[in-house]
Amino acid sequence: MLAVFPVILLAAMVIALIDIIMRDDWQVRHLPKFGWILLVILLPLVGTLLWFLLGREYGGASAGEGIGSLMAQRSAQGSRSPVPPAPQPSTTEQQLADLDREIEYYQRRAELDRLKREADGDAGAAR
Repeated sequence: MLAVFPVILLAAMVIALIDIIMRDDWQVRHLPKFGWILLVILLPLVGTLLWFLLGREYGGASAGEGIGSLMAQRSAQGSRSPVPPAPQPSTTEQQLADLDREIEYYQRRAELDRLKREADGDAGAAR
């Protein structure tokens, strides 16, 4: 039973170290990544708790809108310039509607070109 706490502590420490290493610099608060790594290694319990409570950026980091809002918050604080958000993937229905609009555009353009040619031909014949 006494061996459970060290195993849990070791697992939490490993998870914290992996989390620190995998995060971008803008997602780490209060210390540089190297400082957090040293803190977690030298003071496993305190460092791990501090990392999960204070060091990492929480929020909608998994959703595209969350990343955009986090970056907007960061840019408002002046810590880093924002990266334009990635375009949202469109659904099949949206793609089909876009294709229909494109087809309609080219059909109208072809009709306009035909009418211009007819008008030019009528104007040339009238002279």
